[in-house]
Amino acid sequence: MQTIILGGGCFWCTESVFLAVKGVQNVTSGYMGGDAVSANYEAVCGGDTGHVEVIKVEFDETAVPLEIILDIFFATHDPTSYDRQGNDVGSQYRSVVFYTDDSQKPTIDRTINALRDDGIDVVTEVHPASEFFEAETYHQDFFNKNPSQGYCNFAIPPKLAKLRANFSEYMA
Repeated sequence: MQTIILGGGCFWCTESVFLAVKGVQNVTSGYMGGDAVSANYEAVCGGDTGHVEVIKVEFDETAVPLEIILDIFFATHDPTSYDRQGNDVGSQYRSVVFYTDDSQKPTIDRTINALRDDGIDVVTEVHPASEFFEAETYHQDFFNKNPSQGYCNFAIPPKLAKLRANFSEYMA
């Protein structure tokens, strides 16, 4: 079992994508990467903590390797945008990968370098994981619990369509 922490905009969106991936055992929305001693939704959205909205993805690497997790991540968000994903603007929405084991970093670097070699101006930050603050209960599994929520219905289906179109063999 491996764990990787991904920030690619609103955690409702990234969570929805990875909950649909075969081999992903658990997805937890939360906050990471700030300099405050704690984090909650109000403080993070207010820009007071420096944290990013992230998801902690726990996955069985024999079912879905880290390379595929990263390929899905980069295919389902905009890694070329600073502090923004679609209509979500702010440093809490920046593109970032937090690795939980040093052995993950070369794979992350290779993935980003391959995208850059393809002419994609990737601005995704890469850092070792720091303290993870679990998001409030109502944020967990948000889209499945709130299927008629307007923002989700606008933002999430295109991401799931990209997942289906490019990674159907890895869908649960």
